[in-house]
Amino acid sequence: MDLELRHLKTIRAIADAGSLTRAATALGLAQPALSAQLKRIERVLGGALFDRGRDGVRATPLGDLVLARARVLLPAVHELQEAAVRFAREGAAGHRLGGTHGPLLGGLVDRLARTGPGAPVTTYTSWSEREIAQGVVAGRLDFALVGVCGESSPPEAGRLAWTEVARDPVHVMLAAGHPLASRAEVELSELAGEAWTDVPGDGCFGDCFAAACVRAGFTPACVYETDTASCVHLVQVGRAAGLCRATFPATPGLVSRPLVGTPLVWRHLLGWHPEGRAASRAPVVLDHARGAHADALARSAARTAAPARTGHNAMTGAD
Repeated sequence: MDLELRHLKTIRAIADAGSLTRAATALGLAQPALSAQLKRIERVLGGALFDRGRDGVRATPLGDLVLARARVLLPAVHELQEAAVRFAREGAAGHRLGGTHGPLLGGLVDRLARTGPGAPVTTYTSWSEREIAQGVVAGRLDFALVGVCGESSPPEAGRLAWTEVARDPVHVMLAAGHPLASRAEVELSELAGEAWTDVPGDGCFGDCFAAACVRAGFTPACVYETDTASCVHLVQVGRAAGLCRATFPATPGLVSRPLVGTPLVWRHLLGWHPEGRAASRAPVVLDHARGAHADALARSAARTAAPARTGHNAMTGAD
């Protein structure tokens, strides 16, 4: 019998579990079958890998040697498989974009299509920033256009290269007839009695909003989490106040107003795999994403407010 990767996975599972019984459960095997497999592996490697005792198993010096190599080899092989799959999935031309809700994705598609009409542009959208990022890791997407709250780290921060496209203050959306709609800015504390509406997501924005409300002296009584069109409708009919970025488009029946002191900030990010074939196109796509943000801001409901700052600092996930 030759030593195989599955044997190294078995050895690692036994060491991680600390007993043959728990390892067998984790591997979906009967304990006698796992014991027999371990004996075959030990014969191949020339000695016992574990000392058995009443409290479980402990690696022998030979077991420590094999485990040390396994913990290097197994992740390396996994990364090789991911890289091969990603390479096979990536196209030589075109752009595969993933994004969450918001006006920037459409603007980016338009700009790429106008400047490179021969290169196809495809899109995938999801409420989940993590799902979009994982699509880039797996090679199903070339770029992720997502947002994060404040200084939060983006998803898959250690595996993707992330660059800030722009930074927007989070605004409040109010019905045009709301008593505070005529204000240039609104204090968050003045909205303590409102119901709220916002779009879903798997980042920390909901927690950050709740914390900002607590700092302002209240707890939101009700938050309707729904799609963008429903959020707009609830605001227009006066059922709720909404949260939006400064790039939210001008919409009949509602106004967008900055919150005093900017208690919430939204960072637009572009991400790509640093080893993917699309990485060489990242500077061009980033320029277009920043242009799409500028265009969206000029068309927005907050176009008379101070412009959002544009960021130019790369993030690679550690911060």
